[in-house]
Amino acid sequence: MDIGGTQVIAAPRAEVWEALNSPEVLKTCIPGCERIEADGDDRYKVTMVAAIGPIRARFLGTLTLTDVQPPTAYSLLFEGNGGVAGFGKGGASVSLADLPEGTSLSYTAQAQVGGKLAQIGSRLIDTVAKKLAADFFRAFEKHFEARAAAGGDAVRAQ
Repeated sequence: MDIGGTQVIAAPRAEVWEALNSPEVLKTCIPGCERIEADGDDRYKVTMVAAIGPIRARFLGTLTLTDVQPPTAYSLLFEGNGGVAGFGKGGASVSLADLPEGTSLSYTAQAQVGGKLAQIGSRLIDTVAKKLAADFFRAFEKHFEARAAAGGDAVRAQ
């Protein structure tokens, strides 16, 4: 499965970078994320609940940042195990660029699933992945709207 896109975030690039590297912000924006905590330099432990078709599972995994180029880009690798539901693994690249109206956030992601998840069909998995990405960006944009309303302290306060 491959997905990608570009989103315009109404905030300066440095603030978008800070939010993308804040476990607290990411936890509130990633659908189903129950926990994201540092586990060393550029490595995080993640727990999230996801439902794909008839399968609902809690995934325990790791997220590792690579090729970090602050405040412009990074790549990430992820692995998660959902027990009898199966597993997911893959990678993504994220890049930021300045725009007059804020920041352009471009991303590409590739993922593989196995176990019961692989049996339900790639079309359904692609649909769920695109919905999760859309939900993440909606929450991420709301984070910056709340930050602007609070006077700019939302990243640090969460």
